[in-house]
Amino acid sequence: MKLWKCFVFAALLLGLASAPAGAADVSTAKDGIALSNAYAGNTWRQQMLSVWNLASRQAIADDVIARTKVVNADNSAPQQASQIGDLTLEGWNAIVIDAASPTALNGVIQQACSAHIVVVVFDSLATAPCAYQVVLNYVNWGRSEAEYIARRLNGKGNVLEVRGVAGTSVDDDIHQGIVDTFSKYPGIKLVGSVHGNWTQSTAQQEVAGILPALPKVDAVATQGGDGYGTYQAFKHAGRPTPLIVMGNRQDELALWKQLSDAPGGYETFSIGSPPGVSSIAFWVAQQILAGAQVPKIVNVPFVIVTAANLDAWLKVIPPGDVATGIYDQQWTKKLIAANLANTAPPPSPIPTRAP
Repeated sequence: MKLWKCFVFAALLLGLASAPAGAADVSTAKDGIALSNAYAGNTWRQQMLSVWNLASRQAIADDVIARTKVVNADNSAPQQASQIGDLTLEGWNAIVIDAASPTALNGVIQQACSAHIVVVVFDSLATAPCAYQVVLNYVNWGRSEAEYIARRLNGKGNVLEVRGVAGTSVDDDIHQGIVDTFSKYPGIKLVGSVHGNWTQSTAQQEVAGILPALPKVDAVATQGGDGYGTYQAFKHAGRPTPLIVMGNRQDELALWKQLSDAPGGYETFSIGSPPGVSSIAFWVAQQILAGAQVPKIVNVPFVIVTAANLDAWLKVIPPGDVATGIYDQQWTKKLIAANLANTAPPPSPIPTRAP
């Protein structure tokens, strides 16, 4: 079992064991929670699915729920809508959704809600009013990296944007945050944009394809899973390495460490949505079924990697994985409480190395 899976498994055991008796108003021991996922074509989504499986299976083993199911669409909103329709007919108590489109699933989601099924959307959101939302504010992601780039470039320079999967709310929101922020800096110019699909190989190919048409690039704004591929494209083109905002993948963080340790150093930061958000969405659904008070929008913090904690994260992220906190039932209850009280969320913990 991968190291991070051991961390997650141990934390889930601890969280369930420490849950106070009678904390939930209604037993969910006979309930079923299904996951509808739009896309499984990169390391983030694969890790997200693995965390879901660990959380849900442990919940089944501890009689918190009775059953689970995962269905994956091929980045197709019509296919995902059909799958959600099938889950509705199968009578699941809750359906958790990582959506292919902000709007194309709204009709089938409303059908599920009308059938008294709890619907929770997370990561790439759908906008159906009846659904609960586990929200990572991706507009703020775009703003934060654009502000960082503008500060590092002293408000003047050329920026390449590497976007995610076209048509998803995540891609649209990060892009909005970047564009809105750079509009305040007339000296910053977006000189090109490609879709890297949050995948290193695609990012490398797409960046390599556009580089010959670009002037000097001072910085690259990314969306995660594309920093390493972007670097490789610049390297193979014989062009200087620009400031690249990383996205919390192990290969990106290892590259950052390598560049920072080389003569001359290298400074950046890394931001990403934790794959473990799937377990937060799972526990939010379970808490709704249990009768707990849950707001319609549950905001989740991003994982930020800085020079100060880079080494700590590199010690606990196996190759191919993404930095993520461990989110059990108890942590999720604290997150829900913070959202209800409009206070700061509990910190996203850095796992510690196993003895």
